[in-house]
Amino acid sequence: MAILWLASGGSLQKKYDLYLAIVEESVAGLNLNAPVKYNGVDVGKVQHIQLDPNNPQRVRLHFAIERGTPIKIDTIAVLKTQGLTGIAYVELDGGAKNAPALVAVGNEPYPVIQTKPSLSTRLENILTSVLSKLDNTSSTIDSLLSAENRESFRSALADIAIVSKTVAQRKKEIDAGIINAARAADNTARATEKLNPILDKIQPTVEQLTITIAQINKSAAAIEKAADETAIASSNAGKTVTTVGSNFERYTAETLPEIQRLLAELNALSASLKRLSEQTERDPASLLRGRSATPNGPGESPSESVSP
Repeated sequence: MAILWLASGGSLQKKYDLYLAIVEESVAGLNLNAPVKYNGVDVGKVQHIQLDPNNPQRVRLHFAIERGTPIKIDTIAVLKTQGLTGIAYVELDGGAKNAPALVAVGNEPYPVIQTKPSLSTRLENILTSVLSKLDNTSSTIDSLLSAENRESFRSALADIAIVSKTVAQRKKEIDAGIINAARAADNTARATEKLNPILDKIQPTVEQLTITIAQINKSAAAIEKAADETAIASSNAGKTVTTVGSNFERYTAETLPEIQRLLAELNALSASLKRLSEQTERDPASLLRGRSATPNGPGESPSESVSP
């Protein structure tokens, strides 16, 4: 009796915990009591297989796994087959050392183990995608090789042949044109090299002309200011002479004409400087080459000179 009791398990019978896994693929070949392995080690069995009543595309698998097996939140369940026999089983993988243990959450009575597609399903998906792409490629090729496109290709090839023949016939002219273009570029480069020293010489002259024009403008402004101040002084002198009386009448008669003459000369000088400033602004180079000669008037001979 003791032997039978031990054979039946007795106190040495293992304890199991129930887990749930939901797969979205066919479980053909997977039977009840199929082994559940963890990295190749048997740790339990498939206890129940059923369709998800809310989604028939999914299958609910219940596992009875030995208590103490390290089922973590990152443990993954995958359907696999053994060799050529095709007998399916469930392989558990993953589960980091420091990851927390998997527990039941929500409305599920058991902890739910994550799943990923089996190798056969992944291969089927890849082949389906490849075949779909091949079908699209075949359709595209058929469209490209339609009668209308073939005629267009033939016409394009004929046009290319004509262009190639024309280019070959004009080879000498094209070569000559390339040579002439190279010569023109070389001449332009040499001309630029010769022009640079001239520009370097002209630039200081232009800068000096600009400075001279500015100085002339300042001088004209100063003379105009002096003329204004002299006019004011003359007016004040007239008032003073009137106030002082008859003792300064003789002095005023002798001085005022000189002051008036000075004012006239200052006004003439201011007008001349103003004309010089305007002439220089219109033609700065006239400071270097001088003013052009005034043409002879009616009745004047070329030999006659005009005194300044």
